[in-house]
Amino acid sequence: MAKVTAPYYPIVYVRGYAMTQDAIVETTSTPFMGFEAGSTKIRQARDGSIRKFVFESPLIRLMKDFNYRDIYESGSERMEKLSPRCVVIHRYYDPADPAFGDGKAPSIVDAAKLLAARIAELRDLICGKAEGADKDTVEARKTFKVYLVAHSMGGLICRCLVQNPDVGTAEIKGMIDKVFTYATPHNGIEMGGINVPGFLSFNDMTNFNRKNMADYLAIPGKKQEEVNTLGDSGFPIERFFCVVGTNSRDYAVAHGLSSFAVGSMSDGLVRIANAYVEGAPRAFVNRSHSGYFGIVNSEEGYQNLVRFLFGNVRATGMLDFNTIPFPPDVERARKAGKKIDSSYYIETTVAPRGAYTFDLTCRTQDNGSAVRREYGELFNSDGTKAASARSPVLFSVFLDTRNILAGSEIAFSIDLAIATAGYEIDDALIFKTHIPGEYLFRDTLVLYAKSDAEGKNWTLRYVWSDGNWASGPKNEADKSDVDDNRIAALHPDSDTFQVPVKSTKGFDATLNISVSSWNDA
Repeated sequence: MAKVTAPYYPIVYVRGYAMTQDAIVETTSTPFMGFEAGSTKIRQARDGSIRKFVFESPLIRLMKDFNYRDIYESGSERMEKLSPRCVVIHRYYDPADPAFGDGKAPSIVDAAKLLAARIAELRDLICGKAEGADKDTVEARKTFKVYLVAHSMGGLICRCLVQNPDVGTAEIKGMIDKVFTYATPHNGIEMGGINVPGFLSFNDMTNFNRKNMADYLAIPGKKQEEVNTLGDSGFPIERFFCVVGTNSRDYAVAHGLSSFAVGSMSDGLVRIANAYVEGAPRAFVNRSHSGYFGIVNSEEGYQNLVRFLFGNVRATGMLDFNTIPFPPDVERARKAGKKIDSSYYIETTVAPRGAYTFDLTCRTQDNGSAVRREYGELFNSDGTKAASARSPVLFSVFLDTRNILAGSEIAFSIDLAIATAGYEIDDALIFKTHIPGEYLFRDTLVLYAKSDAEGKNWTLRYVWSDGNWASGPKNEADKSDVDDNRIAALHPDSDTFQVPVKSTKGFDATLNISVSSWNDA
């Protein structure tokens, strides 16, 4: 019996949607169904030269970095003595290939049931069967866990297993430790702003209709416009991670027609607003849905994957606005009693210390993923803060103290910028004095976090590095109590710190950083 050591549980990869019979046959003809796909691109090196940048693939990197293995041997799948550090491909499309089955594609529910059976089989192959089990085997079976990693429609199959009470048993659902999805249409697919209609059964496109999704995801009630929720499943929302693609330009499927129909604020197939589960931690990466610039075969996707699965620190940032100033001419108009409307983009890019080739998350105007807020959502007309003001969560990242190469603190940077999207005075857009790209605030915050020996009682130091050296003197962040259900859901046992965010223009906000241990249970 192999010993299962947390957090290195078996990984089950669930691939995405194959539209045509040819696509189904193409994917069933490969052993890893896309999880082995890497990418080779050019990037500018530190010395200014242009070099090839190779990302080997998530599969190869898991093997090299964490000693994971596949389960193939001598031309077939091993059916005994599997290593817990294994990568298993959920081949739910095999029955749809006439070479392996009856040529009929399984429904989402059928694919989820097959996934449940696969998890049960894995427990037998790794821990040993229940019949005649000794004490060690019984204990190993009791604590057995798996990770589900999915691309696109594969994430809906995972959600079906997690959420639908008629799919899988409570015992099987309890074996799922975490779920990680790349570019999954958690709230359906839209073409031209219209959700895929329920009658479009061609090539199983109806899988992405919200009404049908509500059925197979067992979302109660008649609310069908927002199905990106885990509902009453009981699955911990903080253990469900969504990577959202923001590059629609490089999605080449259907000669670019898909990207054209879906629109710019997407990965070419799934709109940014539909690619996450509400309340779940998420990352935004400038990658397309699939292809050479695809989200699965990206360094950014991989770095989020391994930190979420194996890391030991999580950090979430939420911005509270205190004051948003107006330019002098707009302020004069406001004081004169004129109606003022304005909106703002909040850009956030987060990267760990030592990262040269990737960001963990990047939300910018250029890739259509910046947080947007109207002035009226945050403040009253007299400049006082609105009672209903909702502070945006800017990022949720996972980090790993084992990657610390300098000092004793884990460090990461946050490029933070708040830009105006324009001003209206008495419903007329102001052009004469508008300066494109004018920021109310822009700077890079470097954070240094450290806990005590038990992984509790955190301290946080920071420096704004645009005007100071990151290695120079640091400020000590004050602890605070943040009364927000979103932070409480992601960080039930976190320490929250306040970092003042101010500019000479009069912008004033507070960045609340919640830090806690991860994978310590």
